[in-house]
Parts: sequence; structure tokens; C-alpha cells
Amino acid sequence: MAVVTDALWYLARGAGLISLVLLTIVVALGIGARSGRTAFGLPRFAVNLLHRNAALFAVVLLAIHVLTLLADPYAQLRVVDLVLPFAGTYRPFWLGLGTLAFDLVLALVATSLLRRRMGAPAWRAVHWLAYACWPTALLHGWETGTDGGTWWLRGVSVLCALVVAAAVCWRLAPGFGKFPYRVARRVRVVEELR
Repeated sequence: MAVVTDALWYLARGAGLISLVLLTIVVALGIGARSGRTAFGLPRFAVNLLHRNAALFAVVLLAIHVLTLLADPYAQLRVVDLVLPFAGTYRPFWLGLGTLAFDLVLALVATSLLRRRMGAPAWRAVHWLAYACWPTALLHGWETGTDGGTWWLRGVSVLCALVVAAAVCWRLAPGFGKFPYRVARRVRVVEELR
């Protein structure tokens, strides 16, 4: 029984940490995709595809994180703790942040699956929840669980925060949506057609 419990514990914390790293990548790529520029030398469609696939993998790992914690006898989570924030008995505030982040991810997944039916403006409005989901998940991981205060988890969390902060700074920069290279290319194409 102890071997199974240890395996669940390792799987839960590993899946949670990798999910946080992937969510960080998803947020940074989502911000980058809004610029209309190519990122990392990839065409825009590839950035969008990477964004979607990283998000899907993050959700799968998040589900593994949640289900293994539900099965782990040490965590003693109830099903209600997975959907109702701040109802748990173990570190209720920090666990509640994780539940809140999970609920926000579920809303993002549901609206992404229904995107064609609900329309782009409504989908985009709900998709802004990602900006609330990511820091909530980061804080959850920072203070919940047995690894909360370890140097390596703090280091990964700080690195994730720096990546998103850099993306947000880029997003808020005055030249974020400007495409000088596209304008020059269009002018060159028009001149060649003459």
C-alpha cells in the first residue's frame, strides 16, 4: 500500500508541476499570438498550433494531478473539494486556489469546445479567464503540498513568473501590434507588380 501511495504522490506532484510549466508556455504563446508576428522563427499558424497542443497536454496533466490526489489517501480530498473552492480541510485557502484554477480551466476548455457555437466575441471574453487562472495556479503550487517551500519548486515558479511577466511587458509595449516588416513587404510586392 505504501508503494502505491508513494507512486500517487509522485505522480500528483509531477503532473501538477509540469501542468504549471505548460500553462506558463500557453499563456506566453497566447500573448505572442495576439501580436500577429512570428515567434521563435515559427509561422503564426505553428505558434497557434503549439499553443493549442500545449494547452491540451496541460489539461491532461491537470486531470492526472487532480485524479491522483483524489485517490491519494494522504491528501484526503473529497469530490466536492475538486469543484467547490475553499471547502477543503487541508490548507483550505491554498487548496481553494487550486480548485478555483481548475474550475477556470474547465470553463476555458468548455468554451473552447463550443467556440463555433458561441461566437468569437463571447469566446474571447471567457478566454480572458486565462489571465486569472495562471497566477491562481501559480500561488496554489507555491503554498500547497509537501514541496511548497523547496528551492527547486520555488525556482521553477519564479522562472514561470518571469516568462509570463516578460510576455505581459511585451504585450503592454507601445509597438506590440505594429508590423513594420509587413508594411515594407507589402510595399515591395506592390512595387514589383507595377
